[in-house]
Amino acid sequence: MLKILGSQKSQFCDRITRRNFLQIGGLALGGMSLPQLLQAESATPQKKQHKGIIMIFLPGGPPHQDMWDIKVDAPSEIRGEFNAIQTNVSGIEIGDQFPRMAQMADKFAFIRSMVGSDGRHDAFQCLSGQRFNNQPLGGWPCLGSVLSHKYGAVDPAVPAFLGLSPKMGHMPWSRAGEPGFLGLSHAPFRPNGEGMADMTLNGITLDRLDNRKQVLGSLDRFRSQVDASGMMKGLDSFTEQAFGILTSSKLADALDITKEDQKLRDRYGRGTAKKAADGGPKLLDDFLTARRLIEAGARCVTLAFSRWDWHGGNFKRGRQDMPMLDQGVTALIEDLENRGMLDDVTVVVWGEFGRTPKINPNAGRDHWPRVSTALLAGGGMKTGQVIGSTNRLGEYAEDRPVHFQEVFATLYHNLGINVETTTVTDLQGRPRYLVDNNAYKVMRELV
Repeated sequence: MLKILGSQKSQFCDRITRRNFLQIGGLALGGMSLPQLLQAESATPQKKQHKGIIMIFLPGGPPHQDMWDIKVDAPSEIRGEFNAIQTNVSGIEIGDQFPRMAQMADKFAFIRSMVGSDGRHDAFQCLSGQRFNNQPLGGWPCLGSVLSHKYGAVDPAVPAFLGLSPKMGHMPWSRAGEPGFLGLSHAPFRPNGEGMADMTLNGITLDRLDNRKQVLGSLDRFRSQVDASGMMKGLDSFTEQAFGILTSSKLADALDITKEDQKLRDRYGRGTAKKAADGGPKLLDDFLTARRLIEAGARCVTLAFSRWDWHGGNFKRGRQDMPMLDQGVTALIEDLENRGMLDDVTVVVWGEFGRTPKINPNAGRDHWPRVSTALLAGGGMKTGQVIGSTNRLGEYAEDRPVHFQEVFATLYHNLGINVETTTVTDLQGRPRYLVDNNAYKVMRELV
């Protein structure tokens, strides 16, 4: 990645300066080179509309029967310690750890019958909708990469696809989304990614960027050092656009949440940067950052919140994490609505699978790929409803099983993509549908 040295003025809350972020200027693109991004932008048509998606991944498999599918009639060894509470929608009850959500349940669609999980501790299915097995050469692209490929960037200074997921001990949870056979030019921009400061544009600080000849000379020297690896092929054609990204403050401003009103930041909450075992931190600031990035021009932002693999202490951990999730998600929905963005931005909250109905001797729940839960909001969808149900013990989908690919078909629909006709070409020149449209369609309950 490319770095341009800057001054130490105007620090962010994490002590990274605004100028030092501009040093990177948008070049840490999940392993991609800046020219690849610019080439992708030049090859894809720009759309005036700006639909977006925020995907909140809950690593580890959240317990469906302790969140939005409380089993009040089940025996105690299955029901657990949490109770159901009424919401502002008649007939809908959710877990008592989500009181804020209960007061605005009309803004949410609660899916209680998610099926199709491969049962792996990996973000892949939540990011792509696809199965792990029988992948095409190069792998399936995630939703954000498809949006980057189909629409390009709204603004050249802001990547179409950004991933905020932090590094975790279990790295498959850290996935922000893979570009698959669409190529690295559609990989997510990762502000927290590795290698951000590995390369320096020698001899140039941000204050001297207006000296174009000197910058060009440094770029030439930089290119000569890495051309042998093929990293910077095609840079010359896009140098002018590269400077546009390097010198723009739009992305840096979007990432600088200290610019927000203190009361709004308090509404979101701060969370904690402390990581939970091999999982991630509980950064509620990421929820606010995601909104700011969409507002700045991003089409898709992915993030991961905490660690939900609770084989022990399920209820103790739930009392810590669920109210925080409740606060962050409801603040995000309120914020989007207040800014007139809610109909254009779809929010999805889910994990890779559910948890066992029966509580184990460690007061935990184990892996249960058979059924799980998801939360949807925004996107102009018909909210204020429950979709699907599980049986009395929460073991399986009893009514209206919803597959991952049905959710993805709906997300694509909200973003203006017809999954019944749209294809992307794989590395063998074969057109590929975004979902298996012979089996899975847009969820008509929502659109």
